[in-house]
Amino acid sequence: MTLSPELLLHGYSIGIFPMAEHRNDPEVFWVDPLRRGIFPLDGFHLSRSLARRIRRGEYHVTFDHDFAGVLQGCADRAETWINPEISDSYQALHRLGHAHSVEVWQGSTLAGGVYGVVLGAAFFGESMFSRRTDASKVALAYLIDRLRQTGFQLFDTQFLTAHLASLGAVEITRAEYRRRLEKALNTSADIAASIDQRPQGVIQRMTHTS
Repeated sequence: MTLSPELLLHGYSIGIFPMAEHRNDPEVFWVDPLRRGIFPLDGFHLSRSLARRIRRGEYHVTFDHDFAGVLQGCADRAETWINPEISDSYQALHRLGHAHSVEVWQGSTLAGGVYGVVLGAAFFGESMFSRRTDASKVALAYLIDRLRQTGFQLFDTQFLTAHLASLGAVEITRAEYRRRLEKALNTSADIAASIDQRPQGVIQRMTHTS
């Protein structure tokens, strides 16, 4: 199966997403979970320690600065579902403006990040990685702040892990997910809009809603 941008976007629009068994498996299959993980956009749990880390400025955060680097970071682990077909397909989506990344830097080193796909006012989180303490949590905090500021309604995490649950993610039924997805797809949002994401502002907005 060739994952063309059109096929990928159609899949997301009907509530399914592609995976591979492992990085060397050329086969890709579609997944439609009975229960779906989502991040309520007003429910991110910003701990005091994470707020301190953001406030100290040891990391700086960018948007769509190194999509390929984030994708590679997510695939750079012992077990991954990101095979070459998936990697190439999402980079094509990024070039078309449908896939986006948040990068977390420590100096000139890419310390962590997250990437996903956008349709309407829905963000479909694909994967994240961390090479330094809390780097992926910082990426999520900045991503959710950006989604809230730019009009998004749905942040899909696909599955609910213990790590995501500790940060505020929840699980809903397939039927409820599709109801929310339909509403989000019929709404417009602009993730690439120019917004103010100075660290103190991110902390204040996250603290106000968490």
